[in-house]
Amino acid sequence: MPIHVSAPLYALKRWMYRHGRPGRLARALIRLDVLQFAWGRLVPRRAAVLEVPGRTSGRTVAVPVVVADHDGGEYLVSMLGEEANWVRNVRAAGGRAVLRRGGRRPVLLQEVAVAQRAPILRRYLALAPGARPHIPVSRRAPLESFEAVAPHHPVFRIHPAPSHDPGVRR
Repeated sequence: MPIHVSAPLYALKRWMYRHGRPGRLARALIRLDVLQFAWGRLVPRRAAVLEVPGRTSGRTVAVPVVVADHDGGEYLVSMLGEEANWVRNVRAAGGRAVLRRGGRRPVLLQEVAVAQRAPILRRYLALAPGARPHIPVSRRAPLESFEAVAPHHPVFRIHPAPSHDPGVRR
């Protein structure tokens, strides 16, 4: 069986996030992505920066993300699963966060039930090639394959933040 061209790239990306956390190289690339995505120019159409208060430090943590669209809604997906820092920070902040792409958009992130995640995960993999090494399903797999991994990859629906929410910095 021939080796797929992307196999070495997938191996590198998995190595960069070994132990479920970004290593030094991944952190450096994340910082570059944050700068570029926040600027909002010369970036993929669905790229953005998620800003959320750190659960222990309280300092704003910025993470590059891909915003997936599905059935009229917008979603964020954790390619690294439940233990990703941004997931824990969002939960600790009660879902309050900011999305940046050129400008700032205060949002409220609502976790999607596991039973509803599969089609969103499929759409996310279609939009986020960098996530493919981390989610063990082919982007063209049947929906049942996505249902099997859905419990391991949190999905959050993006809502506009209520204007009266004192926890959202504008």
